[in-house]
Amino acid sequence: MEKTHILSIHVENESGVLTRVAGLFSARGFNIDSICVAKTLEKNESKMIIATSGDTQILEQITKQLNRLVNVIKVQELTDEDSVVRQTVLIKVNADETTKSDIFRIKDIFGGRVIDVSRNSYTLEVTGSERKIESLIDILRPLGIKDIVKTGIIALQRTRKPNL
Repeated sequence: MEKTHILSIHVENESGVLTRVAGLFSARGFNIDSICVAKTLEKNESKMIIATSGDTQILEQITKQLNRLVNVIKVQELTDEDSVVRQTVLIKVNADETTKSDIFRIKDIFGGRVIDVSRNSYTLEVTGSERKIESLIDILRPLGIKDIVKTGIIALQRTRKPNL
């Protein structure tokens, strides 16, 4: 059965690593739904968070092949149960005298911030689950979304609680 998979991939921070990792996905016909790459606290290490949808068997093949790449340090699949999963969105919305108060109420409901204001628009920043972000977009769409950009999925494994 096809489902969303989130992979946390620790890699050496060197040029070409991203290309090799992405190449494994494309060679297997797997699409990358979102990807986020950033340096870690380790000097020469980066972490990739890749979200993809697909068959579990193909994902197992990709995981095995990722572990064989020289520059890959660790590959781990993250699940909703054992991870914190978030996305950030910036949305520029039409704003006039009749919609400004609605935009502020919506921003407050979704725990967002106004990060830019012009005569005709507000730019909001909101962080949350993918479902929360999609709900926000659906609610703001009738007001007139001028522009939008999303980070893609970021995720971090939760700390396991000790058995007491």
